[in-house]
Amino acid sequence: MDYNVKPEYLADLYPIKDRKLRFETLMLHGGTPYKDPATNAKAVPIYQTASFVFDSSAQGAALFDTSSVSGNSNIYSRIGNPTVDVFERRVAALEGGIAAIAASSGQAAQFMALTCLANAGDNIVSSSFIYGGTHNQLKVLFARYGITTKFAKGDSPEAMEALIDDKTKALYVESIGNPRYNVPDIPKLAELAHRHGIPLVVDNTFGACGTICRPLDLGADIIVESATKWIGGHGTTIGGVIVDSGRFNWGASTKFPGFTTPIEGDGGWVGTNLVGHTFWDVFREKSFTTKLRYDLLRDLGACLAPQSAWLFIQGLETLSLRVERHLSNAMALAKYLEAHPKVAWVSYLGLPSHEYHETAKRLLHGFGCVLSFGVKGGRGDVVVDNLKLHSSLANIGSVHSLVIHPASTTHSMLKEEERIAAGVTQDLLRVSVGTEHIDDIIEDFEIALSLLDVEGEGVQVKTAASIEDESPAVNGKAATNGTVNGVNGGLNGHLDGAVNGIAVNGKKAAGVEVNGTTVNGTVH
Repeated sequence: MDYNVKPEYLADLYPIKDRKLRFETLMLHGGTPYKDPATNAKAVPIYQTASFVFDSSAQGAALFDTSSVSGNSNIYSRIGNPTVDVFERRVAALEGGIAAIAASSGQAAQFMALTCLANAGDNIVSSSFIYGGTHNQLKVLFARYGITTKFAKGDSPEAMEALIDDKTKALYVESIGNPRYNVPDIPKLAELAHRHGIPLVVDNTFGACGTICRPLDLGADIIVESATKWIGGHGTTIGGVIVDSGRFNWGASTKFPGFTTPIEGDGGWVGTNLVGHTFWDVFREKSFTTKLRYDLLRDLGACLAPQSAWLFIQGLETLSLRVERHLSNAMALAKYLEAHPKVAWVSYLGLPSHEYHETAKRLLHGFGCVLSFGVKGGRGDVVVDNLKLHSSLANIGSVHSLVIHPASTTHSMLKEEERIAAGVTQDLLRVSVGTEHIDDIIEDFEIALSLLDVEGEGVQVKTAASIEDESPAVNGKAATNGTVNGVNGGLNGHLDGAVNGIAVNGKKAAGVEVNGTTVNGTVH
């Protein structure tokens, strides 16, 4: 990918500071020097320490004076840590931001970002097409602190503008909604937010840290995302991150007194030189991330552990390679399911039938790694319980294929009307498509779906024994060895045909047209 890179991140990259590095190179080298300055180690070290030694009392005093802080300082690992710092810088470079703050989870990142903007009596305007845990945090937890969330019906600029008032402090959407897979028009929403003097905050978890979507390039001001998902990529680590574009003019808006009111010497801040000055005066484009670090992160303590940051750094190094396979597998599975006689509907951005397909082609660099579908008769639980390769669990973005029934799990805390507004129906199954061989992924669903005997509106559940001799003949062969719903080749590891441009015989699985761009070693 040929994304623009912030000059200050080029300064952090050895030794070609005058060269514009591409996305895949930044995955490996972003935010880190040629070698560890203390040990000459090539790999990023894990600085597993709670605190750092001051060379002198004067140095300690200088570090505690936040007015002298240009970025991260090694004081205490709750505030900052060298391993975490590399992760933050790398994510900021990949997302096209000026700085980033890591958090202990995606929920923590979201909470800190929004409470840095809103206080008691204020409100946030959010799309209704969001993750169930986010909906609960915005509706229930924020209300305890006096912050109201107004949920628009959908994600249109018109619906969201109707809810904005003089107490609104941010617009909030997901770059790809979970699990409706809506794609909000970020450029139009950014224009709307800026016209009202507020920032646009985007959860870019499904955008996979810039590989699929770069909201800051589209006009968004702040990104939050769960690093647990595609950044980590292996389902081993919990974490989150906030990225700031550095473009929002906090000094020009009258809605954010926390950035424009002179700081009083009441002990609330450790930097004595800050007294009498405003955040905007001292930190300018880094006002938001500095306030996050030395206000929210320091006082809430929702910091990312060095070991977790190191694991996320390992994940970033293979990010685009994994996403490439996720995308090709998701497209192939969506095509297979769409043609299956026992599947009622399929929701995937790559299918022309999806209502946001054209918007996705315009704004995204791929159609996403997750899809949903419903089976005729509504007995999705039978499918889930009979999948062997896929695990049923509450996570996405892993190299392992995962499936879940959101209505009874991730969105179960919502009222029925809220679930429907979010696009979560009782028959919906969400699949986070992994990087296994596509033949094996499809075969797993073929076997599970074969246990459903759909008769009219009802469903009879078969046993494995009862279907041993009942495999329907397709082109004169059993369905598990012949042409299955338009997918040429056997489902026993011999899918030699092309699925939507993907040769899935193990030879050209990485070659898929995404938004008209061939993805072969690079996600475009």
